[in-house]
Order: sequence, then C-alpha cells, then structure tokens
Amino acid sequence: MTGGFRLATRGSALARTQSGMVLDALAERSGLPGELILVKTEGDVVTTPLAQLGGTGVFVSAVRQALAAQQADVAVHSLKDLPTAPEPGFRIGAVPEREDVRDALCARDGLTLETLPEGASVGTGSPRRAAQLLAVRPDLTVVAIRGNVDTRLSRVKGVRLTDESNQHMSGGLREDLDAVVLAAAGLKRLGRESHITELIAPELMLPAPGQGALAVEVRDSDDERTAALAEALAAYDHAPTRLAVTAERALLSTLEAGCSAPVGALAVFEDGRLTLEARAVRTDGSEVFSGGASLELPELAGDEAEAAAFELGVVVAEALIERGAGDLI
Repeated sequence: MTGGFRLATRGSALARTQSGMVLDALAERSGLPGELILVKTEGDVVTTPLAQLGGTGVFVSAVRQALAAQQADVAVHSLKDLPTAPEPGFRIGAVPEREDVRDALCARDGLTLETLPEGASVGTGSPRRAAQLLAVRPDLTVVAIRGNVDTRLSRVKGVRLTDESNQHMSGGLREDLDAVVLAAAGLKRLGRESHITELIAPELMLPAPGQGALAVEVRDSDDERTAALAEALAAYDHAPTRLAVTAERALLSTLEAGCSAPVGALAVFEDGRLTLEARAVRTDGSEVFSGGASLELPELAGDEAEAAAFELGVVVAEALIERGAGDLI
C-alpha cells in the first residue's frame, strides 16, 4: 500500500454509506487518502431466501476475496452478517461505536406493533424477526421478503420514497404489505428514519447478535498496512462495542447457530459491568427460551477483557441449551 488505502465494500446504498463513513474516519485519523472498491456478491444478484443460500455470510465472501487478492487493504461488513467462525488470514481490525441496536417497524398509517389490525401482513427477511413477531402477535401474517432497504420500504402501502431507488431485487407487487421490520441502524444511516413508526423495544424483540455494529476487517499480516493506518484502526476501535459484540457472537457460535437463526442477543456495557440477554424462539413463535448473565469488567481493552466477554456468551448459550433451545436451533 503506497500513498493511500483501498476499502472493499458491497455496492448497495447502505453498504456504500456505511463504508463511506468508515473510509472518512480512517482517512481523518491516518492522514491517508482512501478509495472505495465496490464488490458484487452472490447475495446481491439472486432472489433466493438468505437462509437457503447459507445465511448472510454470502455477502461476506466476495468482499474478503478482494482483501485476500490485495485489491483492497481493509473491508467493511455489517457485523451481524459476519460468520462467527474465524477465517484464517483475516482479523477484525476495528469495531466502531455501535448505532441504534433496535429493530424498527415501518407501517402504513403510523401503525405500531400493538395497533396493527388482526391478520396484518408484515414483511421481513429474518427468521429471528419473524419468530419474535409471532411470539408477540401470533395473529400476524409474516411474509418473507428480500431486497435493499428502499425495495422493502416500497412494499408498505402508502409509502412514497422521495428519491430514485434501486428496485432490481424487488420481486412481487409494490405496496402489498401493512408493514416491514428493518434494522433501525440502517434506516438512520440512510436517512430513512422518517418511515419508522415504532422502534421495537428489546424486551419485545432482541436484535441479531452484532446488529447496529460494523466490522472493519484486515489481513493478518501487519506488513500489508502502513503504521499510520494501523494506528487509525486502533484509534477507531470502540472497546465497549467490541466487548458487547464479542459476547453476542460467542453465544451464537456456542449455539452452533448461523446468522439467520431465530436467535436474538444484546450485550450492554454500563458502569463497569457487561450484561448479556439472549432469546431463542421457535419459528412459529410458540416457544421462547430466554437467558442472561453479567460480569464485572474493570478493564475494557486487551485479550483478557475479550476472553471474559467471550466466556459470558458461552455461559448464556449453555444455559439456553440446558433449557431446550438447542433442539429448535
């Protein structure tokens, strides 16, 4: 790498927005110019449900290939899409401070989860969201959907988007749903928060492990990056977020569940204590397994802190398995 750095990202509007934020932050901290390298992934060009494609990991592999081929120096992923199994040759160089972790309901006529009429149609591409929706409102009709944020929003009756959106993965009819559920973080980063009619409390719907967080991935070999970029990555890392997502991903890994499994988890660091809550739900919402634990973490940084956060995730996962969650996952 000479004279600057290259950042690999998917080409969707959300991926470009998120990656642009990371590029600007690293450029400011390193003093180096940065360039976005757009990568097309299998998940961007097919309409098969993600669970059938192997989960959201299909968005990661092509971006990693660009990094491995040294076409880029860093890569940006939505952390909830990143498989929990370590990939030889790569590491997470930075986890920036997390955005809003909650799921958001975007419904017609300002409706909320409580006021949606009986039998209302709600779209989501996530088995986790679908299962938790049905646990709270078993009368709802949950519809599996795919596509980018604007494509999904356009499925809601009465929604009008103010700018040109990419509809290449839309499929089906427009304005055929009463609501969709999306990640609040993505809506906010894209400036679409005006379409949110309810930010769903984690007590009702726990987010996906890593939701709202980004992973800045690099090659293992330090000689591929300048000292300035390495220092920028270290400065950009947000220790409370890294520890929280470490606990959440350790839970997912211990459950041997993929990123599309009906598992929600949320870790929060507050007043020197890391607390993890988790929930596994049968896909029809008929059975819910919950668990949680916390630990004191006086030191935020370093291998010992990360190891402690990882162990917290393992402990909560094992408790869920003992209660029977392993069978449904």
